[in-house]
Order: sequence, then structure tokens, then C-alpha cells
Amino acid sequence: MKMHAEALLFDNDGTLVSSMESVHRCWDRWAREYGIAEEAFARVVLHGRPATEIIAELLPEEVRAEALARIEALEVADVAGGVVLLPGTKELLSALPAGRWAVVTSATRPLAEARLREVGVDFPELVAADDITRGKPDPEPFLLAARRLGVDPARCVVFEDAPAGLAAGRAAGMRTVALTTTHPAAELDADVVVRDLSAVSALVTDTGVTLETTDRG
Repeated sequence: MKMHAEALLFDNDGTLVSSMESVHRCWDRWAREYGIAEEAFARVVLHGRPATEIIAELLPEEVRAEALARIEALEVADVAGGVVLLPGTKELLSALPAGRWAVVTSATRPLAEARLREVGVDFPELVAADDITRGKPDPEPFLLAARRLGVDPARCVVFEDAPAGLAAGRAAGMRTVALTTTHPAAELDADVVVRDLSAVSALVTDTGVTLETTDRG
């Protein structure tokens, strides 16, 4: 399948990189430090959500700021060896010029930057949890990225691995490509479904980027 876009917007964890081992290791330690019962913590969805939202489910308001700083510190300290590039990331991003793509993540800016630096990804534009008031599945993060790039949302393509992120892309009026890196294809509502970015190639022209996908996830 082919599609043309003026800008490509990429989720980070589960799309460009994988840091799930680090995420679970750090959050498990955090939960123990804050005395959160194991059964209560097991019900919490971690992937694809801002830390502030997760913490709000678990702790009273008066300790949330401290708890947010603590989980950020744990995760930033754990990036060495805890983050790996997913297949196709390096090849696809190296074909894209600055101004044609951005990273849109639910992580805080310090954490997102640390993870990207760890795997050697130079990002021209980054929208992080610090930049928004409403996270995915709200469209605000993707709309902000399109605005920063100066591109009509309808001319953007979103790459995501999580249902909430895909919902945010659709709500922003953007086309969506789902990766089956963390969820089965049956759970992903997107225009195109692929296994990972190795199934996507890009041809850059003066008018944007022509994408071609070679499989379904």
C-alpha cells in the first residue's frame, strides 16, 4: 500500500524503540517504594500513558509531584542497556529530512531525550508529556506536532503501536499506521497494519514523503 504525507509523526516506545524491560523494572521498584499493593499495581496499564496519569490512579494528590520526579529519575538512570532500537527505525529515519517528521511521546522530555540519545536517534522535533495538558487518546499531542512542523493535520501520518495512540491520531484527522510490536493486529484500528518499521519504505520529494508498506502485521 502507498500513501503520501507532508509529515510523519512517530510514537517512541514500542514504535521507534523498546524499553519495556526497563519500564517494568523501574515501575515495579517505584511501586514498592510507595507501598502500593501488588494486586492494585497489576491492574494498572503502563504502556502508552503519561506517568502523571498513572500516578494519579495510585497516589493522593499531595505526593504526586514527588512521585513523578522519582519515577522519572529511576527511568532516566536505567536507559543504559535498557533501550533498544526496533527493526527498521534507523533505516526509515535516516531517509527523512528535518521538518518532515517528529517524535510524539507520552514520556516526559528528559526521559524521552535520554532514551533517544541512548540508541543514537537525532530527533528534529519532539512533543513530550511536558508540552501538553491532555495525553493520548486525546489528539492534542499530534495536533501540536503538526502545528510545530507547519503541516495540515490531514497531511500527516501517525505511526503507533498502542490503541490509545492510534485513537489520538484518528481524532486529530490524521492517517494511521499501526505496528504489531506490543499489541496483536486485532486490537489495532488503523489505515495500515505492519509488523514494524522494517515493513515501511519512504521516498522523499519536494512535496513530502511517499510511503510504501510491504506487509500486514
